[in-house]
Parts: sequence; structure tokens; C-alpha cells
Amino acid sequence: MFSNKLDIKNYKIPLEEFFDTNCSLFIKREDKLHPDVSGNKYRKLKYNLLEAKELGTNILLTFGGAFSNHISAVAAAGKEFNFKTIGVIRGEELIHKIESNATLSFAKKCGMKFHFISREEYRQKTEDEFIDKLKNIFGDFYLVPEGGTNSLAVKGCEEILTEKDKDFDYLCSAVGTGGTLAGLIKSSQSHQTVLGFSALKGTFQSLEIEKYTPKTNYKIIDDYCFGGYAKIDAQLIRFINNFKEKTDISLDPVYTGKMLFGILDLIDKGSIKQNSRILAIHTGGLQGITGMNQLLKKKNLPQIIY
Repeated sequence: MFSNKLDIKNYKIPLEEFFDTNCSLFIKREDKLHPDVSGNKYRKLKYNLLEAKELGTNILLTFGGAFSNHISAVAAAGKEFNFKTIGVIRGEELIHKIESNATLSFAKKCGMKFHFISREEYRQKTEDEFIDKLKNIFGDFYLVPEGGTNSLAVKGCEEILTEKDKDFDYLCSAVGTGGTLAGLIKSSQSHQTVLGFSALKGTFQSLEIEKYTPKTNYKIIDDYCFGGYAKIDAQLIRFINNFKEKTDISLDPVYTGKMLFGILDLIDKGSIKQNSRILAIHTGGLQGITGMNQLLKKKNLPQIIY
């Protein structure tokens, strides 16, 4: 189902194009894992889909918002690996906007069925009573949590790092629910520092990470969330476009763009030790740029190049 032989390359970033430093920065191109199930979504879904097959369940149900990378990835994985998929979508008003929404229209083409609910109902997504209601509607299904994080997802994310990554001093990743960072921490070496760049306000993901590993060689930073989840301004857009121009690597504005902005700022400020070797994980998420550009156009902000 999922390949166990993945040769994901680390690309060196020409930091001299940005400023003078004796640090070196590499990006692991996890976004190249799969054209539609890219980055950490591939890693998170791998063992969950294997578990669903083992249980004899052919229906996947999960949760997400209008431009969710997770919804897109689950729909694509379902189509490729012969699962029926159900997306419980936050926001009843979106039922009339499927065709104009790049993420939802793609998921629909992959065969995903939608169940639109209010934002108030969506807050109940982890409650047993609400899950039972969904089972009454859709029958038996394999539940994949919002964002995909559970023990099987963390197990998949442990496989991001390989033997060739042991010489890095810092390992960096964007953080949403915390599953990807937990996997990186579990497979990191004792001499390595893992930096998580939160895509939203707060560092509460530590509570999730503590469920999966006792290691403490990490730090979550929310200084570069740009005000909150999916919030973006002209400065971040300029950075993403400049990074694309200088490296030919596209970044998304919700996760990887904020992470790389933070990494370069920490290097420039001297907050990262001199002569450090840094590895940043590109977790994908590029599918969401189309939707973000639609929002930016309405706000008369520049478009993201990708």
C-alpha cells in the first residue's frame, strides 16, 4: 500500500542569498512523497490505513475545514487505496461553495462525501456521543482524527528521519496538532535539538507530545505564527515569494512559510548556535495556496507564487 523504500532528498539552502552566516540549512523535501498525499499527511495516514485494512473497514471518516490539507490528503488516499471517505466539514455555509473551493472540489472528485456541520457542533468532534451520532448516520467507519494525529500517525512520522540525518544539530518542523513533531522527537538523537514552529498561537501542543514520548530535547515557538492559524500578512507573502525566487522551493503560508521565516530570523539574530547544521522538514500543504490566494485577492494583498 505505502512504500517502505523512500529516498527523500535533503536540499541545501543557499543562505548566502539571504545573509552572511556560518550555519548551514537543508530542507527535507517530504512534499515530494506523493503528488496528492504529500509530506506529513502521507506519514500520518500510512499506519492508519494499514490498521483500517486489518480491521476490515473500508470507510474512513475525518474532520477538517474549508482548505484543510488533511481533508485533501484523506480523499486522495481513499481514492488510491480503495477506501470510501467521509469528510465532516466545519461550516454549514460551505455546502454551497464546494465547486468554488479548490480543496473541497478536489476531495469531491476523489469520491469524498461531505457532512457539513456548524462550528458549534464541530467543537464536539472528539466527544463519544457525537461520534455515536455519526455512526448512526454513516454506519461503521475508521475514525481518523482532525489533523490525523494519533499513535499510529506518530509512528509514521518517526520514519521521516533516517541515518543520514544524525549529523544535524537542529531539526525543525511546523506544528499544528503536534503529531509530526512528536514523531521527530521520538526518532531524534540525544545531541539534537528539535524546534517546532507553531502555526497558531500557543505552545499547548506539548501536552499532546507528552503522550507519545518522555524526551524533552525540543522547544515549541509561537513567535512566528503571524497572529494565529492561517493568518498571513504582506511581510510573510514577500518572504515566501522571495524564498521561491532564490531557492525554487515553494512554501505554504499556513505551515512551512512561517517555519522558514522563523528559522532564518533565528539564524540572523544569532539565536541558533554558530556553525550549526539545521534540517527543516517540508511537510507539504501546497494544495492550500489556491484557496489562500483567493482570500488574499479579496483583501488586495499580493498573490503567493508557487
